[in-house]
Parts: sequence; C-alpha cells; structure tokens
Amino acid sequence: MAGNDGRPRLSDAEARDLLAFAHTLADAAGAVIKPLFRSAGVIDNKRAADFDPVTAADRDAESAMRDLIAARYPDHAVYGEEHGAEWGERFTWVLDPLDGTRSFIGGFPTWGTLIGLAEYRRPVIGIMDQPVTGERFTGGPDGAFLGDLRLKVRPCRRLEDAVLYATTPDMFKGEDMAAFRRVEQQVKLRRFGGDCYAYCMLAHGLVDLVVEASMQPYDIHALIPIVEQAGGIVTNWEGEPAWQAGRILAAGDRRVHQAALDALHG
Repeated sequence: MAGNDGRPRLSDAEARDLLAFAHTLADAAGAVIKPLFRSAGVIDNKRAADFDPVTAADRDAESAMRDLIAARYPDHAVYGEEHGAEWGERFTWVLDPLDGTRSFIGGFPTWGTLIGLAEYRRPVIGIMDQPVTGERFTGGPDGAFLGDLRLKVRPCRRLEDAVLYATTPDMFKGEDMAAFRRVEQQVKLRRFGGDCYAYCMLAHGLVDLVVEASMQPYDIHALIPIVEQAGGIVTNWEGEPAWQAGRILAAGDRRVHQAALDALHG
C-alpha cells in the first residue's frame, strides 16, 4: 500500500498488528510503574532552572519498552522522554513512560503511559494506559476505545458552553498567557491538571477543549489518534497538524475549535 508520494503506507491490518504490540509495551511499562506508585522513591530533578521531576518509574518503564521494541522491531526508531529522542525514516515509537510525573509523585492517579507510533513522523496509533485504575485508552484503525467502550466526542458549538482543561498555567509564557486568557474568560468551566487524562476525557465526551503550550512530541503523539478516532480534532494554535508539538489546541467539535482559534489570535 502506497500513498500519493509513492512511499509505502500502513494498511489497517498492519496497524492492528502494531497496536497489539503497543498493548504489550503498555503491559510491560505498567508492570514497572504500578508497584512504585505511592511509594517513597527517589525523585530527581532534570532541569536546574526549575523543578522537572523524574523517578525510577519513568526511566525503568521506558527502558522496558525500548528493550521490547529493539527485540521485535530493530529497524524502528524510538523518540522517548528519558533515554534519547530519534526519528526514524519510516516508523518511530514515541514514548512518554509517565506523563504526569508531578501527579504521580503526589499520589494522584491522573497520569498515564503514552505510547504512540508515528509513520513518517505522523501519528497513526496511540495508547494512554493507567495501570493503577486499569484504564487503557486506544486510538487506531478501528476507532477510539476505553477498553471495549467505543469513545465519541460530544457536540459543543460555542465557547460559552465549553469545558476547558490545561495542565498548568506555568506552560504559557509571555503572549501565550494573554492568548490563553482570551479563551478561558469565555468558557463555561476552566480547570487545570489532568495531563494526558484531559485529552482522553475529551475523546470520552466529557471535556470540550484542551489548550496547552510548551509541549514535546512525546507529550502529544499518542493522544492524537485517540482524539481524532473519537471524532475530535487536534492542531497547533495556527490550525496546522499537531505532530510537531509546541502549542496545542484539541477540541471535540470543529465549531468550538474554530471559536477557540479565533480567541487565541484575538
């Protein structure tokens, strides 16, 4: 199967096989992370300028997934948060072993393991796994699911009716904060926190908008197929594809997505 540019493209059957392998990766990461949750583990800081925590759960879970990928798909690259980021020519596994480390170290369950597969850097399948609650969100060729439950976004036409989430106000720097304020001042409800959970709740039809900035590819790649396969849209603040990360706008309804874009740009 080839695309318009002549390069080979995944068939749905191939994507299903790779999604099955992604479940294996999620199982392996969860086996590492679950016993360490709410334990007195060592917390290191990755960034001298402020607090960017990392734990053994982050590092060891990514190592476990990398080992499985190397054994099964040695020609695939890995773009991970903890042990190096490299794009492959065709396939790249985009891994955030513990998205929401700050919630994890505080004992809150609003974190998850993000496993995405990119083909030519474009997200094609994604998993968000929460091994403690037993929730696994998937996006692939057959749709978006929470376990066996098919996910579907809800309609929301106006900002005035929207529920908005963002992980933290700290991610908005300079003019980005002013832009975010223009959106949040119009919505029905604004909440901070949630990390990857906010996108999954959007796919579940419980949240209408997620507006974020300062995102890395491993923060968003796995979540794009989940939201899109549930009928939502994920772009950057210019309305372009979000796979390069940066400033992200996710919505369940294209009408409220456009309204939020308009507000972001004043």
